[in-house]
Amino acid sequence: MTPEQLLAERCRSRESQAFRELYDTYAGRLFFLCARYAATQVDAEDILQDSFIKIIQSFDSFRYRGAGSLYAWMRRITVNKALDFVRTAGRFPTETMDETDAKEIFIDDNDVGTVPEDVLLRFIRELPPGYRTVFNMFALDGFSHKEISQCLGIKERTSSSQYHRARMILAEKIKDYLNRHD
Repeated sequence: MTPEQLLAERCRSRESQAFRELYDTYAGRLFFLCARYAATQVDAEDILQDSFIKIIQSFDSFRYRGAGSLYAWMRRITVNKALDFVRTAGRFPTETMDETDAKEIFIDDNDVGTVPEDVLLRFIRELPPGYRTVFNMFALDGFSHKEISQCLGIKERTSSSQYHRARMILAEKIKDYLNRHD
């Protein structure tokens, strides 16, 4: 039995020390995920807390499916809690973008890699709520625009437009950052 599988079994048995180990092991990565969806640290902390409550309450439904499956299961719950938070906030623009708005700024992936992770997180957090949510869902969490539209109650075209606008804003921020730090 792997350490991950053993920890999951101990959590299923409701061992309080196992839940503490679970939190200590995964809270940092899950917090980073929450921070991508939330505009403030306090909101990210609230999402993380709600996620761990749901994780602990739902452990009977977890099935170990190999290495990484525990984190994948917890990550999915956390993404869903983050999306619940976004929907509850209700601040979601629904406009689509005209083709005339579509000016693309190209940033080399190698250049993006030189921007510190905390700076990139700040740039993502500064996006308007709708753009931030769609960007996270599509670019970082692997949702399709169809899934995003169904999940958020928006049109696929709106999801696509918001993703494109988020990329343009981020590219501009990255370009400005690189120009200032050359």
